[in-house]
Amino acid sequence: MLKLAFIGLTCTMLIIFILFRMSNNPILCEAPVLVGPGILPDQNSTTEDDTISRHLQVDAVLHYATSRVIPQQSRDEIKVSFDVLKSLTPCNFLVFGLGHDSFMWSSINPRGMTLFLEEDPKWIRAILMHLPFLRANTVNYRTKLYEAEKLIEHYHKEPDCSARKSFLRGNKKCKLALDMLADEVYDKEWDIIMIDGPKGYFDKAPGRMSAIYSAAVMARNRKGSGVTHVILHDVDRDVEKVYAELFLCRKNLVKGVGRLWHFQIPPASNGSSDFC
Repeated sequence: MLKLAFIGLTCTMLIIFILFRMSNNPILCEAPVLVGPGILPDQNSTTEDDTISRHLQVDAVLHYATSRVIPQQSRDEIKVSFDVLKSLTPCNFLVFGLGHDSFMWSSINPRGMTLFLEEDPKWIRAILMHLPFLRANTVNYRTKLYEAEKLIEHYHKEPDCSARKSFLRGNKKCKLALDMLADEVYDKEWDIIMIDGPKGYFDKAPGRMSAIYSAAVMARNRKGSGVTHVILHDVDRDVEKVYAELFLCRKNLVKGVGRLWHFQIPPASNGSSDFC
């Protein structure tokens, strides 16, 4: 058992190290960013940010090198998300699920906004006790996994669930809408949304139906330029696969590796009546 644990820890450390080394545009060596026409940011501020970023990423490697647990995703699955995040950082990154890989995701986006949404307040307290710099909000889901089929019927019948009207904040009628999130979730446009939670492996778990639906609504309502990257894990399970094809759309699927799908969702055109 000790030998297996050591192998697992070594693999995790190597995953993070290899991903940073494989980067053609290393996060640790970013070029200066212009803050205006021909104007460079304050040199002291930039140097301080670089130092903080380096410390955070080194701390992440040390954290996983000395941990008894490994991230939930495989190396190849992590590489998909890493490449997207690397190309966009600093960015707004929303993650459904707070887990053993959260430090890693936050460290890859050190100057951006990374926010985790978690259903278990006890688990949040346990994680933040060791990693207090992570940003995490509690979500009270209105759904249960065993309701997944009936919720599809509800979606088709409830006008406030429709793609034409889709909204989240205060949407009490649509059971799939996450209607009581913190304002910062609604007020930001998220460049990347990762869905690796909530729990979806037993009947009374919340399931990921609302997370998938709400991610689709956020992506479709984007006002800024570009697409929203939605990364969904555990697509080997029926609910994740069915809801992804219903709301995230097969036409938007750009990559699939292992149990992970990567979608690029453009903003909805005016008057669009369907998600897919």
